[in-house]
Amino acid sequence: MHLSHTPVTDRRLRFALAGCGRIAANHFEALARHADRAEVVAVCDTDPAALAAAQARTGARGFTGYSQMIAALGGEAPGADCVVLATPSGLHPQQTIEAAHAGLHVMTEKPMATRWADGLAMVKACDEAGVRLFVVKQNRRNRTLQLLRRALQAGRFGRLYMVTVNVFWSRPQSYYDSAEWRGTWEFDGGAFMNQASHYIDLLDWLIGPVESVMAYTGTLARDIEVEDTGVAALKWRNGAMGSVNVTMLTHPKNLEGSITVLGEKGSVRVGGVAVNKIEHWDFAEPHPMDAELDDASYQTTSVYGFGHPLYYDGVIGTLRGECEPETDGREGLKSLELLIAMYRSARDGKRINLPLEY
Repeated sequence: MHLSHTPVTDRRLRFALAGCGRIAANHFEALARHADRAEVVAVCDTDPAALAAAQARTGARGFTGYSQMIAALGGEAPGADCVVLATPSGLHPQQTIEAAHAGLHVMTEKPMATRWADGLAMVKACDEAGVRLFVVKQNRRNRTLQLLRRALQAGRFGRLYMVTVNVFWSRPQSYYDSAEWRGTWEFDGGAFMNQASHYIDLLDWLIGPVESVMAYTGTLARDIEVEDTGVAALKWRNGAMGSVNVTMLTHPKNLEGSITVLGEKGSVRVGGVAVNKIEHWDFAEPHPMDAELDDASYQTTSVYGFGHPLYYDGVIGTLRGECEPETDGREGLKSLELLIAMYRSARDGKRINLPLEY
C-alpha cells in the first residue's frame, strides 16, 4: 500500500471525532493522556446537547454535520490528520470512504461495518486514497490477554484442544430504547456483532484462522430487530474446537466476559466481567512469565476496559512513522468475516466455511 502521507513529527497530531455518545468519553480521555503528542481539533454530533458537552470538554470546533466537518478539515491543507468514528456502526462505511476521499486517516470503533461488502469497500477506499484505516480493538491491549497470547506464541499449550468464549451481559430494553439506531440490523447489529465483537476478535487473534462455524441466534426477550442471544460452534484450522456463547439477558447485571483455552500441556481461563482476571493458569512446564500473573489481573467496573489509551499510543506512533499499526482495516476484516459467517449460518441453518467468497 502506498501511503501518500509523510509522518507527522513536528507538531501534535490532530484528531476529529464524530459521534459524541457513550464511547466518545473513552476517546476524549485517551487523547487527553497523550496531550503531548495529540489534540482534538473538531467534534461532530447531530444532537446539540451531546455536541455542546463534547465542545466544553475538549475546546474543539463543533459541527452538526459530518460532511460539513470533513469539508472543513480535509483537502490540500488539512486541518486534521485522523477522523475517529464513534458513530452508529452502519454509518462507518460511508463516513470512512468520505474521509478517505478527503485525504484523512480513519479510526473506526467496532464493528467496522455491519455488512461484509461494506468492510471490503472501506479497506479499498483507504488503500486507493493512501490513508490508514485503524479499527479499535482495545481489548487486545488488556494485560491479561497479552499474557495469554505470549503463552500461546511460546507454544506452552502444546496442541490446542478446546476454546470457549462466554459473554454473559445484561442490556435492558431501556438501553435499546435510548437511541433509535440501537438494536437495528442496518446501524447496530446484535449481541454477536455489537457487544461481543471484541470477543469474536480474540478467536482469530489468539487461536488462529477458523475453518468453519455453525450458529444459532435468537431474540428471546428484547423488542429489537437483532438477536439478544446467540451460540456458535467453531472448528479451527489447527484442529481445535470451541464455542461462543453470548446473551444480553443476564439477570440482573453483567456477569462474565471470559475465554478458556485447553491444550495438551496447559489450561487457562481469563474471566471476570470483561476478561480482566486470570482465574486459572496451569501449565506442565514452568516459565518466567508465570511471575507476572499477579500483576496481570485488574479490577474494572467498565466492560470497555482500559485499552483505549494504549490503542491510541499505537495509532499516534504509526502516524508519526515510529511503528506499524496493530489493528488495521485488514485485521478488522478478520473478525467481521467471522461475524458474518455466524449470521449466515444462523440464517441459513448450515455450516459456513471460511474464508468467505470475496
